[in-house]
Amino acid sequence: MAIMRSPGLWLFVGGLEMLFLIHLAEFLYPGYSVSQDYISELGVGPTGPRMAFTAALVLFGLMALMASYLLRQRAQKSKLWLLLAISAIGAIGVGIFDMDNFREVHGLFALLAFLFGNLAAIYSWKAVRPPVSYLFVLLGLIGLSALVLLIGSTYLGLGQGGMERMVLYPAMFWVLTFGVYMLAEENPASRS
Repeated sequence: MAIMRSPGLWLFVGGLEMLFLIHLAEFLYPGYSVSQDYISELGVGPTGPRMAFTAALVLFGLMALMASYLLRQRAQKSKLWLLLAISAIGAIGVGIFDMDNFREVHGLFALLAFLFGNLAAIYSWKAVRPPVSYLFVLLGLIGLSALVLLIGSTYLGLGQGGMERMVLYPAMFWVLTFGVYMLAEENPASRS
């Protein structure tokens, strides 16, 4: 099926499932605070939230790897596929190596996911037309700025979990929007 060769489809579905399963894990975790608790704490909690969190990250990473493979086939000179692939590997590592038993490894994979996901958003401005290109740069800059604040333990009243979401959400909004953008570009009926 031709649609399965669409990087946009893999990004859009991966982004949806990741956000859905992370929110499901938050709802299932008794006493979990999106403001005070890191997202990765979902991966060390009760069985239900832990399974949802792990599935969210690993599935997203695999789908993003598929999208990066397909992007590389389409535009070999662009490095967008590489930035996306590194971020995807980071997401898979976050899902596999929990923050309690593998703190340093988990932290490294989280940094890869966050840093390269937001760098991919910025770099993708070359692949889309304005005004969407401006939005992608803005999302990436917001995510990178929040990453610097998070690393520096500056939470601006959002709590550590809130600031971490200011790193994650811009990258995820980019994944969803870029996925839809590519799907629309692939569909000739959408351009008429």
